[in-house]
Amino acid sequence: MQSIVIIPTYNEKENIAEMINAVMELSSLGYDFHLLIIDDGSPDGTAEIIKEHQKIFPEKLFLEQRKGKLGLGTAYIHGFKWTLAKNYDLIFEMDADFSHNPKDLIQLYDACTKENFDVAIGSRYIQGVNVVNWPMSRVLMSYFAGYYVRFITGMKIMDTTAGFKCYKSEVLRKIELDKIKFVGYAFQIEMKFLAWKYGFKIKEVPIIFTERTKGQSKMTVGIFKEAFLGVIQMKIQSLFKHFS
Repeated sequence: MQSIVIIPTYNEKENIAEMINAVMELSSLGYDFHLLIIDDGSPDGTAEIIKEHQKIFPEKLFLEQRKGKLGLGTAYIHGFKWTLAKNYDLIFEMDADFSHNPKDLIQLYDACTKENFDVAIGSRYIQGVNVVNWPMSRVLMSYFAGYYVRFITGMKIMDTTAGFKCYKSEVLRKIELDKIKFVGYAFQIEMKFLAWKYGFKIKEVPIIFTERTKGQSKMTVGIFKEAFLGVIQMKIQSLFKHFS
């Protein structure tokens, strides 16, 4: 199956070269991942580093540049449309900062190929709490946010805000991407919710999430607020929509 990993970037010069090499090195294990990076006009030179690596991996590394910081959700929607137009079979999403271990892409790939799931989620909470370098306050906020989302939506997914995932292309073709409303963590919840409502088979794969050691976190209070209020809005709107 043709597989591609989408990584959004904004000021990731400390991480992006190492991340590109880590993903490409998985080919030595028999997993041929292409890589699409969506850069939102990083002023630190992230795009220039990517372009240098395109000379090394001209058939496997792609760059889409956008003007300005337009949000995580819109970056992924842009990437989803790009990959669907190129007829990729499996579309992965992950962060650039090594909070997601590139080697865990193999687990997600196997869940969607060998086990025939439609969506595979790299989950921090399916086997206890597997988070490194987070303060306890953030662990508790993230964990109970998941409980809140499950209570409101009815989903059984433990890690509802996870951003490390694999989709079969038919999932993204079914979801109306132009109608996705949210841009931050609520985007991650909305995508899982729609896949679940449409009846796709979803598996959570246990991973260890490690907080970034280089660069700056993109987390804001506004992102959490969007997620908290957005879940209620999303649930209410779903009551008036037919999923088939």
